[in-house]
Amino acid sequence: MEFIGASMNGRGSNEEPMPGVSKPAPAVSEPVPPGPVGVLKELGQTAVPAGEPDIFCMTIIGQIEGHFVLPPHNKTTKYEHIIPQLVAAEQNKAIKGLLIILNTVGGDVEAGLAIAEMIASLSKPTVTVVIGGGHSIGVPIAVASTYSIIAESATMTIHPIRMNGLVIGVPQTFEYMERMQERMVKFVTSHSRISETQFKDLMFKTGELNRDIGTAVGGADAVKYGLMDEVGGIGAALAHLNRMIASAAPQPMADKLAQGGLPQ
Repeated sequence: MEFIGASMNGRGSNEEPMPGVSKPAPAVSEPVPPGPVGVLKELGQTAVPAGEPDIFCMTIIGQIEGHFVLPPHNKTTKYEHIIPQLVAAEQNKAIKGLLIILNTVGGDVEAGLAIAEMIASLSKPTVTVVIGGGHSIGVPIAVASTYSIIAESATMTIHPIRMNGLVIGVPQTFEYMERMQERMVKFVTSHSRISETQFKDLMFKTGELNRDIGTAVGGADAVKYGLMDEVGGIGAALAHLNRMIASAAPQPMADKLAQGGLPQ
């Protein structure tokens, strides 16, 4: 018997197929086809926006997770994920403004205040949109931006801070809770138009909530009290953010010369 090629195991480079047997084609990874089918398969959407956006969109949803990991069935926002994103958005020169979409039930007080302080300290224009709810520690996050908008059907629950787990019944425990509550009150009143007296009246109101003292404030009432700036949605938020970006943009040299030249 005469062998054709270098070997019978298919490793020879000069191997010829036997008569009547077609040689299998080499396995090649096919690229994703361009167009709607490939985009739908890879990204789950039918179209991709063209160009690089200059607005960074961040979502804060579910329960804000702090120093303790919540159960896996909870929808959470981890503050250790949000803080690096805010730092990256601040450093990125291509990003001109931030749109923060908020729908949260609250969560860890210190983690929420950390996120709120980060948003308030950004040098770029920021707009917060509350859709669904911005409850509990979500209130400081909602008012931390440059401009805050709330949907008409959204609500914001204002109530005193609560503590989970072991509570030691000593005066120091209650003093600690009072100091932490004052931190939240001062942050909200300093970043919104609501007075401290009005905010505490809403916080300690009884008979409205089912299991707690506090107040559930709707969209129009949040604007009336001075917590939020406007009732609206995504369109109004983007329009206001674009106006702030345009006003913060440096004036072109040609416009400066047309207005009378450069200052000496």
